Amino acid sequence: MIELPFPGNAAVHGLFVALGLVAAGVVFAAEKRRRGIDDDRLWAIVGCALAFGAIGARVGTWLSDPGTSLWDWWDEGNRSVLSGLLGAWAGVHLGKRLTGYRPSTGDLFAPAVALAMAIGRLGCALTELPGTPTGGAWGMTVPDALAAAYGVPAGVPLHPSLLYEAAFHAVAFAVLWRLRGRLARPGDLFVSYVAAYALFRFAVEFVRGNDTFWLGLSGPQLFCLVLLPLLVMRMVRVVREARAPRRRDLPAQEVVT
Repeated sequence: MIELPFPGNAAVHGLFVALGLVAAGVVFAAEKRRRGIDDDRLWAIVGCALAFGAIGARVGTWLSDPGTSLWDWWDEGNRSVLSGLLGAWAGVHLGKRLTGYRPSTGDLFAPAVALAMAIGRLGCALTELPGTPTGGAWGMTVPDALAAAYGVPAGVPLHPSLLYEAAFHAVAFAVLWRLRGRLARPGDLFVSYVAAYALFRFAVEFVRGNDTFWLGLSGPQLFCLVLLPLLVMRMVRVVREARAPRRRDLPAQEVVT
């Protein structure tokens, strides 16, 4: 068992968030260079994504407790990764509209976002409440002095659910990096990543220990349930087009013009 090393330490959490953003910027720049895209408007779009992601992360959790002023919540409230991703997505589309940039940017963002999430979630795992009791020795414990404040039993190993999530995003980054340029349509890489994350997040929530709202499901699970039908429809198209032979691969006599 490992004791939570930096409970509630905002400096450590902020450091890992900053490292994740720097790593994402490096990956984004490298992918932009690899694709031969020389358009500075992309950096304005990145700025919009970061700004709206930060707003979405705060507002998404504030909506669960609107009795608190948004100003106080911004200073002291929780943040939501899911609503932050939604805000960043909205920021990208607003940035594209403001700059007039039309090509799809999803495949540029996908590996960068996955790496940022992996590093950022590692910071969460070092500072935040791990999850529900595991019944196994691989869990993390909370310092006895803070167990009561966190509402968990002292000395009981808890699921390191945030480490599970960091591992998911690290694997996703490796897979996305390998799949670059191999999917049929621009943007399919990002859709595939978001769909996989929504499924994973729905599953891992059962050991996160978040408050439940309806039918024993947490807020993030309900959020994922709303998105999943749309993502499934998109993924059906992605898989169908990935499996379909390309026209240039067909024998000449089978090509219909």
